[in-house]
Amino acid sequence: MLYLKLRQKKWLLIAGFSFIGSGIFAQKSVIDQMIQEEYKDSQLPLLGHELLDGIGSRLVGSPQMKKAHDWAVAKYASWDISAKNEQWGVWRGWERGISHIDMTAPWVRSLEGTQLAWSPSTKGKTIHGEVIILPHFKDSIEFKAWLPKVKGKMVMISYSQPTGRPDYNWEKFSLTPSFEKMKAERKAGQEEWTERIKASGFTAKTLPSILEKSGAIAILTNLWSQGFGVDKIFGANTKLIPTVDLSLEDYGLVYRLASSGNAPSLNIKTDSKETGIQPTFNTIATIKGSEKPNEYVVLSAHFDSWDGATGATDNGTGTLVMMEAMRLLKKYYPHPKRTIIVGHWGSEEEGLNGSRSFVKDHPEVVEGLQVALNQDNGTGRIVNIGGQGFVQSEKFLTKWLAAVPDTIKDTLHTSFPGTPSGGGSDNASFVAAGAPGISLGSLSWDYFSYTWHTNRDTYDKIVFDDVKRNVLITAILAYEASEDSEKFTHEKIAGPFKNGRNGKEESWPEAKDGIRKGGLD
Repeated sequence: MLYLKLRQKKWLLIAGFSFIGSGIFAQKSVIDQMIQEEYKDSQLPLLGHELLDGIGSRLVGSPQMKKAHDWAVAKYASWDISAKNEQWGVWRGWERGISHIDMTAPWVRSLEGTQLAWSPSTKGKTIHGEVIILPHFKDSIEFKAWLPKVKGKMVMISYSQPTGRPDYNWEKFSLTPSFEKMKAERKAGQEEWTERIKASGFTAKTLPSILEKSGAIAILTNLWSQGFGVDKIFGANTKLIPTVDLSLEDYGLVYRLASSGNAPSLNIKTDSKETGIQPTFNTIATIKGSEKPNEYVVLSAHFDSWDGATGATDNGTGTLVMMEAMRLLKKYYPHPKRTIIVGHWGSEEEGLNGSRSFVKDHPEVVEGLQVALNQDNGTGRIVNIGGQGFVQSEKFLTKWLAAVPDTIKDTLHTSFPGTPSGGGSDNASFVAAGAPGISLGSLSWDYFSYTWHTNRDTYDKIVFDDVKRNVLITAILAYEASEDSEKFTHEKIAGPFKNGRNGKEESWPEAKDGIRKGGLD
């Protein structure tokens, strides 16, 4: 009898250790399985193709934006994840059409250029006119006297760059005196052009409106992005006539011809279409928490883009990271302790409007937020994570990051407690509301020169090996944050803070609502 009792105790102890061991194994198993799947059967290339090639750019208020929202909801449904499009406002609807830009004199050449977003169309016609350059004025009186000369003309209002070679190319090949001379001439030219605009009594933003009211038939611009063949593509400031960004190379050609008295003439046809007032959405997908459903882990990325290209790295890659992380979490961690939400925000590019609206409309998520993980700066692997000014950020983020294998986080650096983001991306919407919105900062890959808001932000610029690492870092952090027995406190460091860019002292950013009616003034 004593022997049987001792034997029973032995087996109970073995069973107990086995249970504990299986718990540890299960914890590792979730992470290991997600890693194994992502490296062996990642859905990133397919998702990228469907979104970027199949749907294209995602300008707020455009048909492509709505198509993308609907695609995301359907994709989540295919993974058995509940998702919906949540309306937060309305926006001026606009749809890009086919554009033709051709120089017809003094010789014939089809020009590379892009109609700016929300630019008026030519109403099915091809407009034709001579190109003139905004001259230098002594003052606004002289400018007003010149204004009648714009009638029937296409007006160039941007500085013409002296070189289309980026500085790194000059540094590599030029003699130092030549490089320094070019930079000095460029600086002087840019300053002169700034004074030229200022002397008119208007700004670069308000000048197009007065030109169109005075009879100009088109506005020509160039906003070089400091890389070979790359321009920034934003929105137009005209309501009656088209605004076209010409490539640096073609803008320079036309500018030189106009400067030398060769009277260049262009044909322009832009077939964009106004589509009235359109609803704007965030796509929200949710995996409900099993133990603490009123506490939240939020995966965050803006869904919209500018439409000079397809928005592949701004913010297609961030979108793909969050979608793929949710797919892995649902498959290997279907019953999280805390509720896991993904937010694909609309109209980030016009001022964080989707995420600001969500934060305003969902105080329960802000109050119960464990952490929001936001990614929005290109295709590069995550290399920087900061604490955003939260006192306990080091404790929690360091603990969660410990579960990420060194082979995935070997280039990752952290800084705590950091200072709060005042803007820039959607994590700032949560930070301003006093909740930990953490930015997952990526390696550059020349993001700001070549893909950020440019005409070259396309699928081929994605570095999928880096994006896979980002998926795993995000998914593991979300898993650890959900499993943590403690809640990430929202205690903030005392201000004021020094702005890292300009050195000025700033207070904790103020929470703002999104613009609920956009582009309608």
